[in-house]
Amino acid sequence: MPVILAPMSGVTDLPFRRLARELGAGLVVSEMIASWAMIRENKATLRMSELDGKPSSLQLAGCDPVAMAEAARIAVDRGADIVDINFGCPVKKVAVGQMAGSALMRDEVLAAKLLEATVRAVTVPVTLKMRMGWDHQSLNAPRLAKIAAESGIRLLTVHGRTRQMFYTGIADWDFIAEVKAATALPVIANGDIISEDDAVEALRRSGADGVMIGRGCYGRPWLPAAVAHYLDTGERLPEPGLAAQKSILLRHYHAMLSHFGTEPGMRLARKHIAWYSRGLTGSAEFRATVMRCPEVPAVLDLIDRFYDPLIERGAVRRQSRDAVLAEAA
Repeated sequence: MPVILAPMSGVTDLPFRRLARELGAGLVVSEMIASWAMIRENKATLRMSELDGKPSSLQLAGCDPVAMAEAARIAVDRGADIVDINFGCPVKKVAVGQMAGSALMRDEVLAAKLLEATVRAVTVPVTLKMRMGWDHQSLNAPRLAKIAAESGIRLLTVHGRTRQMFYTGIADWDFIAEVKAATALPVIANGDIISEDDAVEALRRSGADGVMIGRGCYGRPWLPAAVAHYLDTGERLPEPGLAAQKSILLRHYHAMLSHFGTEPGMRLARKHIAWYSRGLTGSAEFRATVMRCPEVPAVLDLIDRFYDPLIERGAVRRQSRDAVLAEAA
C-alpha cells in the first residue's frame, strides 16, 4: 500500500526527504518548483531540485505548457524518476499571481494542454496532485481525473479540500471516492492524515489506492514508514523514544547546516526544531529561545539542556491532533 511523503514548500527539502527515506519512507516528493525557475536554473532552484535515492519524484508548477515540458525534461536529466504536476497549491502568489497550482482547476482546456505537453516531453511517469476544485461551487476533480487519464497521467493525488479552504476545515475523504469512481488511474488520498488510524479511515472512506502524508510529518519524519508498516502488517510501531527523537533532530539539524550553509541552515532549521519539540513540557519557552539564538554551538547547547532532563525523567511527547492540524502546510 503506497504511503507517500507529500511535497511541501519549505519543508520537504533534500535533508528532510533524505532523513525520511533513511527512516524507512518509500516515495518522497520534492517541494514544489516553478517551471520557469527550473528553466533558468538559478542557484536556489538547482538546490531545491537536488534528488537522492530511488525512486525520486520532483514536483513542478506552472501555467505554460511549453515551459512545463522543458522543465520536465530538465528534471529528468537531473535524475527524476517521476515528474509530479501541481494543480493544488492554494497560495495567492501561485494560484492568483501566476495562475498556476490550483488555478489550473478553473481552466480545464489549459490544464489538458499542460498535462499532455508534460507527458509527451518525458519518458518517465508523470503524476498529478490536485484538490477537489477551486471552491464548493466547482468540484470538478472527477472531471479533471478523466482529462488526466486521457492526457497520459499515471497516478492522481487528491487533497480533500478546495482551493478556497486552503488548510482550514476538515479534509473530505468521502469526496475522494467520487474521483476514484471517475477513473481507472490509481488515486492517492491526501489531507489530515496524521496517524495510522487516519490512514485506515481515509482509505476506507475514499477507496483510494494509497495515502499521502503532509503536516503529520512535521517533526515526525518517521511517520510515513510507521504508517506503511501498519497498513502492511497491522502492527503499530511505537513512537521513537525521546532519546531517539533528539538524535534524529540533531541529524536533521547538521544535515541542514551542511546542505544550506551555516547561516541559512540555522534559519531554516528553526521551524523544524519547533516541530520536534511540540508536545513536550516547556517547549514553548524552548522554541522562543531557539528562535533568538544566533550561533550553532548555543543552539546545540539549548537542545541538550532542554532534552536531556526530559529523557532522564522518561518524559513522553504528547501532542493533540488539533495542534498538528493547526500548522499551515
